[in-house]
Amino acid sequence: MKRSPRVVVPFVCVLLAMVAGGAVAAELRIGFVNPAVLLQKSPQAKAASKALESEFAPRQKKLMAEQAGIAKLQDKLKRNGEVMSAARREKLQREILTRQRELKRKEQEFGEDLNVRRNAELGKLERRIRRAILQVAKDDHYDLIVSDGVLYASKKVDITDKVLRELERQAKAPAKK
Repeated sequence: MKRSPRVVVPFVCVLLAMVAGGAVAAELRIGFVNPAVLLQKSPQAKAASKALESEFAPRQKKLMAEQAGIAKLQDKLKRNGEVMSAARREKLQREILTRQRELKRKEQEFGEDLNVRRNAELGKLERRIRRAILQVAKDDHYDLIVSDGVLYASKKVDITDKVLRELERQAKAPAKK
């Protein structure tokens, strides 16, 4: 059975492309990075978390003290409300309500301020992680590094630990401005 050149030539071209593509794919160096691990374990992330905690801890303590003060007033009203004069009881109820409103406002303000600072720190951290990934990619001659949206990556291509070591190295090195 004789085959026409029209069928054989494209078939051979496709076969050669597959073989050549396989050779290129064998040389292609691909890595995977899990950003969630880096955001959790890097020294920069831990430092940012401690900085936020120390920055916002005093305000949080004040809010907790205010909550305790309101709870004491509510307890006082509950215990002595029956024996108080109506005017005194009403004054105490208004004070409790006013302090609760003020506390709610302060808590909302606190949450908003914390979110703004957390997002700023997260942005800085993401930029540092990106630079560390690029450094590892250049140093180890990776052709492609993938991250989010990967359904599976074997340990063979996972370079998260290498990037984490790079971040740790950068954390120990003097800061560049």
